[in-house]
Amino acid sequence: MDEGRHGKLWRVDHTYPLHMAMTGNGIRVVVNPDPWVSAVAVNLWYGVGSVHEDPGKTGFAHLFEHLMFSGSAHVDAGEHVAVLQGLGGNSNATTSFDRTNYFEAVPTPALPMALWLEAERLSSLLEAVDQTGLDTQRDVVKEEKRLRYDNVPYGDAFPALMQLAFPRTHPYSHLPIGSMEDLDSATLGDVHAFFNRHYCPANLILTLSGAIQPDQGFSLVDKYFSQIGPGRKATSPGLTPLTPLTGIPRADLVADVPQDVVYCCWITPPVADDANDPIGLGLGILAGSMTSRLHDKLVRSNLADSVEAFDLGLEHGNSLVVASASCTEDVTPEAVEAAMMSTWEQFCQDGPDSEEMTRAKKAEDREFLSDLASIENRADHISAAWSLFDDPQEINRHLDTVHALTADNVHEAFSTWLRPQNRCVLTYRRPQ
Repeated sequence: MDEGRHGKLWRVDHTYPLHMAMTGNGIRVVVNPDPWVSAVAVNLWYGVGSVHEDPGKTGFAHLFEHLMFSGSAHVDAGEHVAVLQGLGGNSNATTSFDRTNYFEAVPTPALPMALWLEAERLSSLLEAVDQTGLDTQRDVVKEEKRLRYDNVPYGDAFPALMQLAFPRTHPYSHLPIGSMEDLDSATLGDVHAFFNRHYCPANLILTLSGAIQPDQGFSLVDKYFSQIGPGRKATSPGLTPLTPLTGIPRADLVADVPQDVVYCCWITPPVADDANDPIGLGLGILAGSMTSRLHDKLVRSNLADSVEAFDLGLEHGNSLVVASASCTEDVTPEAVEAAMMSTWEQFCQDGPDSEEMTRAKKAEDREFLSDLASIENRADHISAAWSLFDDPQEINRHLDTVHALTADNVHEAFSTWLRPQNRCVLTYRRPQ
């Protein structure tokens, strides 16, 4: 995207070819051929995250991110990654509130092996998950929790934010890492039941992006996955949408951290809602760059060392916007919060100006197209689009949607969902 001689915005074509099919057992398959690369990204998006967990059985979705690498009927523990690395590829996985994602990038000749390994663990993982394996991976998760949340500065802020913003019984009120007490009480039968309920072809989106033609990709997926029973696609957790917060709920955390930090959060519509894109543009205008309003108000005036704002992109019922600022020495969290909310209130009242809208759209062009330039990231975006919008072509429409937005769209979204009186506040303080 750029500005022409007369200031009119123009943009080169960004459309990616996408070929879609569904296997006989229900796998939604997308092939995105790319003649400019010599590798293939393999992206498996299972519709299971922490939002699908039952009360008292939290952490199961994330536990399986680890168990899926612990072997299967014909693959030893750790061999999945080792084999692909030996062929020049890589493999990893992530778990979120709404999905679990397994992904590889391999040279094209290694694609059959990558697909065989994925089909192997989908069809026979439980043959390798015994009590010893469960205990081992449970200990791995506990260590991860200690490293990421328990023993790092501000590690407990995110869990506290989710519990402050969402009702305690809401499935988004706990993180995917789950409760260690719940994992300790999990039986082998519980774990097997969770896998059988969620890990099946009908609950899988599989994207291939790179040096692969559609017929070849569909044929390979059918070859390696067709013998697996379909199972059932995960049902929506059926969460009733929450209304904006009232009363400005507050909480304080005190620990020996480098500086005080103020976090403000808002309940917002889910990621596929029409309000999501204008909210995203507005957050970029407020905190997305060194020319943003909050950077100018807080950082340039030496009230804060840094400021950021983002949407978690949650799928079911609602999402959550988080804005935070790190206080400079001798500046109180109250002063930083007041300055932040003064700027936020003005934005909710007046909305953005035309120059801010132009800059925000250019930034979205740059970030989105840069992300899609990587076949690994592109494959992930494609899987997400089919899951969230029921159409992979959403990746080809996204920037057109963003460029059609007006300042009034952003103003309406913020004045509806992101007013200062609808926030909750977590203040992280150093000991006095």
